[in-house]
Amino acid sequence: MSDGASVAARRRDGGAIFALALAARIAVVVWAAGRFPPTADGTYYQRVAERIAAGLGYTWLWPDGAVTYAAHYPVGYPGAVGALYALLGAHPAVAMLLNAVLGALGALAVHRLAARAAPRSRALPALSGALVALHPGLVAYTPALMTEGVTGSLVACAAWASARARERRPALAPFAVIGLLLGAATLVRPQVLLLAPLFAGLSLSGAPPAGGSRPEARLASRAARRAAPVLLTVLAALLVCAPWTARNCLRMNRCALVSVNGGWNLLIGADPASTGAWSPVQVPEACREVFDEAGKDACFGREARRMIAERPGAWLGLVPRKLAATFDYCGAAGWYLHASNPAAFSEADKVALGAVETVFERVVLLAALVWAARRPARASGAARGPSLAQRALDLARLALFALGVVAALHVHAWVGYVALLGLALLRGRALLGAPVLVGAALAVLAATAATHAVFFGAGRYALVAFPLLSGLAALAAARQNTDRPAAGAARATAPTGTAPLAQPRGFGSDDELL
Repeated sequence: MSDGASVAARRRDGGAIFALALAARIAVVVWAAGRFPPTADGTYYQRVAERIAAGLGYTWLWPDGAVTYAAHYPVGYPGAVGALYALLGAHPAVAMLLNAVLGALGALAVHRLAARAAPRSRALPALSGALVALHPGLVAYTPALMTEGVTGSLVACAAWASARARERRPALAPFAVIGLLLGAATLVRPQVLLLAPLFAGLSLSGAPPAGGSRPEARLASRAARRAAPVLLTVLAALLVCAPWTARNCLRMNRCALVSVNGGWNLLIGADPASTGAWSPVQVPEACREVFDEAGKDACFGREARRMIAERPGAWLGLVPRKLAATFDYCGAAGWYLHASNPAAFSEADKVALGAVETVFERVVLLAALVWAARRPARASGAARGPSLAQRALDLARLALFALGVVAALHVHAWVGYVALLGLALLRGRALLGAPVLVGAALAVLAATAATHAVFFGAGRYALVAFPLLSGLAALAAARQNTDRPAAGAARATAPTGTAPLAQPRGFGSDDELL
C-alpha cells in the first residue's frame, strides 16, 4: 500500500473510532437522560450553569435570599454547559451530549497519537482508539455532570496538538494551540496548567523533522530556541485564564487563577486522621470567624501549611493512602449513577459495573507494564554483549515489572502505576525520543499522582489519565526491531513503500504488530 493510501486509510479509521466512541456515549445518554438527575458536585455545576445561562453569572443564591459571587469550583465546565443551556435550554441531557462529543474527540486524539507512534500499522492505532472509545468507566461516566472525563479528553487533544507541533518545528504557532487547549482544560481543572511546559517539551524532544535540522554553533542559541516555544505555550494557557483571573481579583477580593478551593483541599489532605480520600473539612479555630469564600480558603491554606510544617512526617505518611484512594479502584461511573437514582441503578449494578471497569483498567495497566519493561532497542553496530551497567538495569527492570504485575493483580494497584513510572525512567535518554503518546501518558499519570499525593485522592480523579494510558497500553501489542539504524542514519536504506524512520531508536516508530 502506498504512503498516501495508508494515510487515507488511517484517517478513515480515525473517523470510525470517533463514530464508535460517539455512538457508545450517545446510547448511554439516551438511556440516562430521563433517569439520572445531577448529583454530588454535579448538582453544583448544574445550578451554576443555569445561572450563567440566565445571565446571572457565576453567582450563588443562598437560602436567605442573598446572592454572592462565587469561585469555589472551577468555571470552565459550568461555563461551557451554561453557554449551551442558553442556546438549547437548561436540560442535563445537553451537558451529557457535550460530555459525549468531548469523549469521542478524546478517542480520536489517542488514535491519531498512536498512528504517529506506529506509522506502519493500522491495527495498533485502531486498538488504541478502541480502548478509549469503549472504556467502560469513561463511557458509563458520560451522564455525570462532572469534570474528570472532560478533562481527560481535553488533555488528550492537547497531546495530539503536541505531536503536530513536533512535526512542524521550528514553527511557533502550533505551540500556541497547545497552550490554548491546556488553558481551556485549566479552567476545568486548574492543576492541568502543570502540563503546559511538559507538553511543550514533548514537542521539542525526539528526532528533528525531515529537513528541519540545522547546525547550532552555540549552546545559548539552542537554549533560547527551546525556551521560546515553552514560554509561548505557558503564556497562551495563562491568557485563556486571564479574564477569569481578573474577574476573581475584582469580585472575590483575591487574584485566584481559577478557583478558590486549594486551601480547602490541602487542609483535608493534611488532616492526620485522613483516610486519603475526601472527608468533611475540620474547620481550624483560626478560621471559624472567616466567612468570605476566598478569605476562608486562604485561611484554610495557611492552617494546612502550618500543620504540614509542624508534622511533615505524618503528612508524608498519608501519601500511600491518597494514592490508593486515587488508583486502586475508580468506580466513578457506578458511584455517580447509584447516588443519582438508586432505583434505576442499584447497589448490585454499581458493583457489577465497578468489577467490569476494574478488570479493564487492570488489563490496561498490565499491558502498559509490558511495554515499559522492554529494553530499548539497540542501534545497528552497537555492542552485542550487555555491559555490567546494562545487566544492573535489566535486573532493576525485572524487579519493577514483577512488582507492578503483582500490584496490578492485587488490591493496591497504585503500586503498579508507580512501578510503571519507574520502568519508564529506566529507559533513560531513550525516553526523550519517545512518541508523544508515550511522554504525554506518563506526564499525565505523574502529574495526577503528584497532585493527589499533596491534596487527597478519589477514584474519579484517575479518569483524567485513562485515555492516554489506554493508548500507551496498546503499544504492548507492537514488536520492536532488535537491530535498527541509529537516529540520523541515512533514510535511503528503508525498503520502498515503507514509512521513513522518524523516531530515534528505542521506541520504534516502525513497530509492527505481533
